[in-house]
Amino acid sequence: MTAPSLPLVVVTGGAGFIGSHTVDRLIESGHRVVVLDNFSTGKRANLARWATDDRLRIEVCDVSHGIFAALAPVTAALGPVERIVHLAAQVSVVHSVANPLVDMQVNYGGTLHVLEYARATGVKKVVFASSAAVYGDVTEMPVPEDIKCAPVSPYGIDKLASELALDYYAVVHAVPATWLRFFNVFGPRQDPSSPYSGVISIFSDRARAGKGLTIFGDGGQTRDFVYVGDVVSAIAAALRDGNSRVVANVGTGREISVLELARTIVELCAGSSAITHAPARAGEILKSRARVDRLRDVLGVVATTSLVDGLRATLG
Repeated sequence: MTAPSLPLVVVTGGAGFIGSHTVDRLIESGHRVVVLDNFSTGKRANLARWATDDRLRIEVCDVSHGIFAALAPVTAALGPVERIVHLAAQVSVVHSVANPLVDMQVNYGGTLHVLEYARATGVKKVVFASSAAVYGDVTEMPVPEDIKCAPVSPYGIDKLASELALDYYAVVHAVPATWLRFFNVFGPRQDPSSPYSGVISIFSDRARAGKGLTIFGDGGQTRDFVYVGDVVSAIAAALRDGNSRVVANVGTGREISVLELARTIVELCAGSSAITHAPARAGEILKSRARVDRLRDVLGVVATTSLVDGLRATLG
């Protein structure tokens, strides 16, 4: 196919950590991509390899203010948008606790703008980045998708509200949608200097520099850490999948304590960074491990990257 005839996919938040890896995969697999990003946390450097490639177009856009205006000149030149991957979000639980109104406006509001565009223009599929934060503190492990959701932070509430909106648009307006509940994603390009960054990125950066690692709480809290390459495989599969109203966890089905994680990172860095503790943070869940049957059986994806291999790739 010539470039103008390749499928056109919008990736909101496409200059960010997960977004830029998604853009890489989509272009490599034969798509044209439009990135919508306000660059509050995303970086153009993450997309540098495609800087002169006409299969990528970047539009500066705050998705929470709407996407019609940003996409109008794009679609006039390139044709209609076929699919949307909605990744743009405020992703810090701590920030959401301190600023719940802003969090709702950005995360839930942004999702509504994406869905309205999809409804109005006949987009064939919307894939939404939800979160394990929708579950809250649960006692059933691994966590199945059909368990009652009881989020304990505004961030989790926003994600759950967005899922309900996706379901509404799918049922009432026939907008095909899949929402993926990401567990703890890590990998290259995760910015350790950002307050929004994940614990692996922060620990890795400090351990490489021989600095101390701070754990909030006693370190017994567990997480299911999933490598970004496996997450992108789930996104790509969801874009291809013809079903709608599918919700699937994206994780490994394994958990590790934050304390054990810190010790593993220090060991991989061949360092002696001290590990200290600080008071636990509000809104953080205690235990987390994904049930991944649906990811495997419906979307055909299995997270194959081990934690140690993923850490090595992240550490470079």
